[in-house]
Amino acid sequence: TIKDMAGLLDPWMAYELVKEIKSELKTKVNVHTHATSGMAIATYLKAVEAGADYIDTAISPLAFGTAQPGIQTTYHVLPERDRPKVNMEIIHRISKYLEKLLEEKYKDFLSIRTMGVDPNVLIHQIPGGMYSNLIKQLRDLKKLDKLDEVLEEVPRVREDLGYPPLVTPTSQIVGIQAVFNVLFEGYKRITKETKDYVKGMYGRPPVPIRDEIVKLILGEEKPIDVRPADLLEPMLERAKKELEEKGYLEKEEDVLSYCIFPQVALEFFEHRQKLRRKKSPKRAPTFYDLKGRTIKVKVNGKTYEVTFKDIEIIK
Repeated sequence: TIKDMAGLLDPWMAYELVKEIKSELKTKVNVHTHATSGMAIATYLKAVEAGADYIDTAISPLAFGTAQPGIQTTYHVLPERDRPKVNMEIIHRISKYLEKLLEEKYKDFLSIRTMGVDPNVLIHQIPGGMYSNLIKQLRDLKKLDKLDEVLEEVPRVREDLGYPPLVTPTSQIVGIQAVFNVLFEGYKRITKETKDYVKGMYGRPPVPIRDEIVKLILGEEKPIDVRPADLLEPMLERAKKELEEKGYLEKEEDVLSYCIFPQVALEFFEHRQKLRRKKSPKRAPTFYDLKGRTIKVKVNGKTYEVTFKDIEIIK
């Protein structure tokens, strides 16, 4: 898989990559890109032209912006010989359903910034998922006006931390620290996850972290020189108990989420509960709800079945 989570892969590079891989290896090639920069459809077209076996799309209206290109648009852009055997009528019906669902339940969570094209991604190189998370964090803090400063800070933090890949969880570590650096002027407030990363608890960074950055973040503490997992105590049972005490445990995956990224997981569990509390109460039943139903009625010791074919209330 050629994975381009930030939408940086241009059509010509995609063509060359796929062509070279197919010429050297007997393997199927999957290309995955995002529509953030606006190049994704053209990139897919050239990738398929070079022999790509699979391309990843999303269904409208969950497509484009920082997501993958839409399956409908991509389907019609491809030459007829390269189009997959997909029932586009069913795709259309699913799209209409999702469109209604988004409008009814999720409109408050949609962001114009993440739904459009952002050519600046070619400069800051921030993946779509990380981009939308930054917007949410700043909006929650009522500091959305600081977004551009944060986008400029992300590459600096990434360089300071030895160029970690911008995928979960290290993308969140870089993103949150960049937010703190902008809001609190430099490394005056450092997250636990940033400290753990510099300490080596996430493994070795791709590039060694400069000594002055290590000292700035860890102080007198030293990075570890052993396998991180060797320092961890068994925590599954403890994590499960903590979630049960907080009333957050609903499924086994919750324990894993909490173990891997505790702070973000707790925020998610709290948000999940708030959404449930917001749900409107069930409507009280009325006589009209009897229409089409059959009930049993006992009269003078005999039982009759009564079916309500229609309901009319006469006042």
